Amino acid sequence: MAETVTGPSHGTGLPKGFRSAEHGWPELSRIPHPPHRLPLLGDILGASRRTPLQDSLRYARQLGPIFRRRAFNREFVFVWGAGLAADMADESRFAKHVGLGIANLRPVVGDGLFTAYNHEPNWQLAHDVLAPGFSREAMAAYHPMMLAVADRLMDHWDREAAAGRTVDVPGDMTKLTLETIARTGFGHDFGSFERARPHPFVTAMIGTLTYAQRLNTVPTPFLLRRAARRNQADIAYLNHTVDDLVRARTASGPGDGDLLDRMLETAHPQTGERLSAENVRRQVITFLVAGHETTSGALSFALHYLSRHPDVAERARAEVDRVWGDTAVPGYDQVARLRYVRRVLDEALRLWPTAPAFAREAREDTVLGGVHPMRRGAWALVLTAMLHRDPEVWGADAERFDPDRFDPKAVRTRPAHTFKPFGTGARACIGRQFALHEATLVLGLLLRRYDLRADPAYRLRVAERLTLMPEGLRLRPERRAAGTPVTAPALSGAADDVPSELRCPVHRAAD
Repeated sequence: MAETVTGPSHGTGLPKGFRSAEHGWPELSRIPHPPHRLPLLGDILGASRRTPLQDSLRYARQLGPIFRRRAFNREFVFVWGAGLAADMADESRFAKHVGLGIANLRPVVGDGLFTAYNHEPNWQLAHDVLAPGFSREAMAAYHPMMLAVADRLMDHWDREAAAGRTVDVPGDMTKLTLETIARTGFGHDFGSFERARPHPFVTAMIGTLTYAQRLNTVPTPFLLRRAARRNQADIAYLNHTVDDLVRARTASGPGDGDLLDRMLETAHPQTGERLSAENVRRQVITFLVAGHETTSGALSFALHYLSRHPDVAERARAEVDRVWGDTAVPGYDQVARLRYVRRVLDEALRLWPTAPAFAREAREDTVLGGVHPMRRGAWALVLTAMLHRDPEVWGADAERFDPDRFDPKAVRTRPAHTFKPFGTGARACIGRQFALHEATLVLGLLLRRYDLRADPAYRLRVAERLTLMPEGLRLRPERRAAGTPVTAPALSGAADDVPSELRCPVHRAAD
């Protein structure tokens, strides 16, 4: 694999000697770009610093399955056509590329699982040490703690419902998912639901994510001097918080075998190597940030669509009532039986994958789709949010919310590599099963307890800070009467024998 530039000032992860994407694409001129390109400035007309992803979706519809955008002196190639995306998912020819905003996060988390370059050894070490922490047995042990955090959320929503007030959905989902990963992974309680404002850890995290994205929109970091100072303070706070957490665990002794115990106590099964203290800090921050930010977005989008589609909400609620019955506390295995609820979640992730793109680089010289030559190290962004809207795969109504797209029969007939909310290959999200179990459980609990009333005047606005989140979304939860009967059409298809596109063993690469 090509040696990769690791300095944070590069922000591209290109092999040495490549100054820009142009040098890896010998026939770049054949790839379309937006009209009205300006000298030096590039494709800035009509572009927004706040919504680069949504701008790219607009250009994708205009320019086709592969296109390019220039921002100042940097050229970026985007791919979203299903055939080209499947080509880039070929692990024998392509690998994860750490670039753009992801590389900008390296001052925060260094060679953590999400931000490590492919040649850095700590990625494989951490993956092998931590993968058992996402086994079925480990997940079943996390389940009671997930329930306990969900109870705190519902206590809060009960009070708001009794007062007839609306709830801040993204804010509350962020509290929920932060407390869940903190408690299950690290035995820590941030006290999020007891705070009137977000925990300072969340504020610092959002600050670093926002700064990382802003770096992609300016010709030189020098223009962000004041923001850079704030970013350094945010990083220092994240480090301080995690160092305190690790010190407390070291002083008190091992916990219940959670992720932090594995980081501190577990040696690699073959080499006997352990994670260094610095790498433990980086992995803890990685899990605290990535382990809650994307899941909170997925839950928020799902709740938005449920509130706007009462027929879907009724059908999902009927499934919860049928599967869980009078069980006060659903068991671990009962969550997996909420197949229609899971389809709701998958459809929300299709329309708005909270990690909306991932980058891939060529392992060797190759030709993408049999048309576009790429040199070793050349890279492109797979625009997941547009891949999930490809009309050749999802139909002419791809913008429409329809959970039945994930009916087992529909899944079987769809080409591979067309649904990628967690990335692809060996570097796909290690915690995807954790996120899916947590989100499905929470949706089931909320559907069983509340009717969700939308504000008719609200129009979905999507905030971008590397991840996606519905902006300004508030709902009015109304407690359901105990034993309220709900009827809905029976689910079509038997899902027991259908492997989900996301259901991948943690010890092997995803498709």
